[in-house]
Amino acid sequence: MNKLNYQRCTRCVMDTTDPDIYFDEKGHCNHCNDYYDRISKLIYQGEESDKQLIQLVNTLKESGKNKEYDCVLGISGGVDSCYTAYLLKQHGLRVLTIHLDNGWDSDTSVKNVKNVVTKLGFDYQSYVIDWEEFKDLQIAFLKASIVDAEIPTDMAIPAIIHQAAAENNVKYVISGGNYATEGILPKSWGYYAKDMRLFKSICKKFGVKKLKSYPTFGYKTEMYYKFIKGIKTLYPLNYVDFNKAAAMKVLENELDWKYYGGKHYESKFTGFLQSYILPEKFNLDYRKATFSTQICAGEITRDYALTELEKSSFNPIKIQEEKEYLCKKLDLSLSDFDKIMELPPKTYKDYPNDNDKIEFIYNSYRKLVASKLLKR
Repeated sequence: MNKLNYQRCTRCVMDTTDPDIYFDEKGHCNHCNDYYDRISKLIYQGEESDKQLIQLVNTLKESGKNKEYDCVLGISGGVDSCYTAYLLKQHGLRVLTIHLDNGWDSDTSVKNVKNVVTKLGFDYQSYVIDWEEFKDLQIAFLKASIVDAEIPTDMAIPAIIHQAAAENNVKYVISGGNYATEGILPKSWGYYAKDMRLFKSICKKFGVKKLKSYPTFGYKTEMYYKFIKGIKTLYPLNYVDFNKAAAMKVLENELDWKYYGGKHYESKFTGFLQSYILPEKFNLDYRKATFSTQICAGEITRDYALTELEKSSFNPIKIQEEKEYLCKKLDLSLSDFDKIMELPPKTYKDYPNDNDKIEFIYNSYRKLVASKLLKR
C-alpha cells in the first residue's frame, strides 16, 4: 500500500489497509456508513426484536415436538456461543451442543465449554478431528500465503454441526454470529470457506497427506442441507440487546466462565493468526474492524480505539513463546515459519476458485429471501 494514499475514517477507525475502502465528502468510510444505513436496523430494535425472539423460540419448540432436541448449537468456549447457549436455556429450549476439537483449544476455553454445558444441562458432543490430516491442511494454507488460513477450521465447523442436525432430525442450527459485535468486517479480509475448488487446489499444491476423514463443507453441501434436508440457520443474538462486556459478566457470575485474553483467543491458532501473522505479514489488524463496530454501536469512543491501536496487537514478551508453541505443534522449524512469513502475500484470486459462481448463488438466494419478505 502506498503510504502517501493512506487515509483513516474520521468517524470509525477503518483505514486503507482495506484496499476496497472508500470515503464520502465528510471522510466517513463505506463501512460505518453501511452500519448506520443498514446494519443498525438489523440489531436489537426494542419491542419489535423482543417479538421476533419469541417467534423464533416458538418456531424452534414447534419444530422440536416429538424430537429429542429443538436445535443444534456449535460452541467454542468464546463469549458469543456461550452466551447464545445461556439465552437458549433461558427460553426453555432443548439444545444439542457441538464442539470441534481441532487441537488448538486453550485450556480456558475447554473449561468454559465444560462449565457452560454442564450448568445448563445440555447434551454435548465433541468432534475430535484427525490431527495429522488437519496439521497438513493448516501448513498447506499457511504456505498458500493467503489471509484465509482459517478455512480448514471454518469449513469443518458447519460440516459437523449440519451432520449432527441431520442425524438427529433437527431442522434448526443456531449460530452465535451477530451484527452487534461483527457488523463491520471488510470483504477483502476473508473469503468463502465453502469454495471447494479453492480448497482442493491449495491441498493439491501444498498438501502432502490424502484426506480420509476431514469433514468438508462446500457450497453444494450447504445447498443440500438447506434445500433437501430443510435445515436452516438462525441468529438469536440479533434479537437481544447484546453487549459483549455485559454478556461476559453474566457468564462469569452464573456459569463459571473465564475470559481467555483476547478476541478469538479461545483458539491458540486463531489468536496467534489474528494478533501476529495477519498484522505482521498482511498489514491487517482485525482490531480495527472490532473497534469500528463498537464505535458505531456506542460501546467505545473513537479516541479510546485510537489509543488501543497504538499498542501492539500482540504481547511482545510472550510472542516468541507462542511462535515456538505453534511451530512445535505443526512440526515446523522456526526457520520454516520465517520463510512462510517472508512469502509474498496472495489472495484467493491467485488460485483456481469458484468465487463468481458462489457470488451468483448467494446473491440470487438473498434476492429470493428479500422478495418473499416483501410479499408478507
